[in-house]
Amino acid sequence: MLKIAETREELEACFAVLHDAYVDSGFMTPDPSGMRVTIYHALPTTTTLCAKYDDEVVGTISLVRESALGVPLQRIFDLTPVREKEGQIAEVSALAIHRSFRKTGGSILFPLMKFMYEYCTTFFDTRHLVIAVNPSHIEMYESLLFFQRLTAHGVESYDFVNGAPAIGATLDLKEAPEIFRRHYAAKPARRNLYAYFTQIKLQNIQFPHRRFFTTNDPVLTPELLDYFFNVRTQVFDSLSERKKALLHLIYDLPKYQSVLPALPSNEDQIPIRRHHRFSVKCPARIAFRNSNGKEERIAIEVIEVSRYGFQARARRPLPLNTWCDTTIQLGHSDISHFRSLALREKNNGSNGYYGFRLGEPDILWRKFVSALDQGTTYSDLDSATRFLQ
Repeated sequence: MLKIAETREELEACFAVLHDAYVDSGFMTPDPSGMRVTIYHALPTTTTLCAKYDDEVVGTISLVRESALGVPLQRIFDLTPVREKEGQIAEVSALAIHRSFRKTGGSILFPLMKFMYEYCTTFFDTRHLVIAVNPSHIEMYESLLFFQRLTAHGVESYDFVNGAPAIGATLDLKEAPEIFRRHYAAKPARRNLYAYFTQIKLQNIQFPHRRFFTTNDPVLTPELLDYFFNVRTQVFDSLSERKKALLHLIYDLPKYQSVLPALPSNEDQIPIRRHHRFSVKCPARIAFRNSNGKEERIAIEVIEVSRYGFQARARRPLPLNTWCDTTIQLGHSDISHFRSLALREKNNGSNGYYGFRLGEPDILWRKFVSALDQGTTYSDLDSATRFLQ
C-alpha cells in the first residue's frame, strides 16, 4: 500500500527507516531516538509518503513545499531560475528504503516515485520538483527522469546530510509528460516510464480524502508535534530564534502554544498576520456587465483564500473595481456564491493574478475558511460546520 504517513506509528516508522538509511550511507551519525527528524517535517506544508508491505513501512519519501522556511537545498543551490517560472516548488527529500528491501529497491522505489508524481500533479499543486542528491545517485534522476542540474552557490558539502557532497537538480512537472513521451513511448511496456507515470493506475495507491480543493494535507496535531519534536528528539530546542518565531506564526492556534519552543526575547518584533491565507486550487467564474451593458462570464482559478478575500489567476484581463457575481467550486459537492471586487493585478507570464475583496460571503465560504483557520489536520475539513463561528 502507498499512502500518506499520518498516524504516530506510520510517521515513527518512516523516520526510523530514514535514520537507518542515512546512518548506513554516512549521511548522519546515529541519533539516540533511532529516527531522523528535521524541522521541515514539522511544517503543515510537508507531506511524508510511505510504502507499506504486510502493514510494515518499507519505504518513505517527503515532499517539502516551499514555505516561510524555504526548502533545505536553497542554502547551497540557486533557485532563482526556478522561482522565475510560474508554479509551486517542492523539494523531494528524505528518500529511504528499508534495509530488508534494498537489494530489490526498485520494487519499492518506482511505486513511491509514481505515487509522488501523481500526488504532486493532482493533489499538491506542485509544478517544480527540486532535489539535492549524492553524486553517486544523480544519474538515475538525470538519465531516467530528466532532471536538470541547478547551479551551486560554491559550496561542495551539504551540511543537511552530514557534509556529504551533493548535486542539485530540478524537474518541471508541466513539461515532464512530453519529455517522457518522446523518450519512452516507443519502449517495451516494462521500460515505458511515460505510460508508467501518466497512464497506468496502481490499485494500491491510497490518496487522501478531501472534501475541498485544498493543496496540502497537514497531519500533525499538537500531540504529534510534541512527541516527535520535543519528547523523542530535541529539534525544537535546537532551532534558531528566527525559526522559533516562524513556528509561532505557522502554528498560532492556542492549542499549539504549549508544545512550541519558547518565543525569543524580542517577540514584540515578530510580525503578526492579520488574516491567514490558505493555498487552494478551485475552479471559479465571475460574471459582470461590461461598458456596453452586456453580461460577460470569465473563468478564473482561485489559488489562495482568506476570511475576507481571495487571490485568483486568469488568462483574460479582468475588470478592476467592478462588483462581480462570483461562483467558486470549493469541492466536488460544495459551491459558493457571493459578490466580489477585483482590486489589483499582477502579471506573471500568460496569466494575470488578481486580488479580490468579498462582499457578503455565503455560509459555505465562512464554513470553509473557518475550518481552514481553526482545524489542525486535513481530515478536520470533512466536518467544517463545527468550526463555524
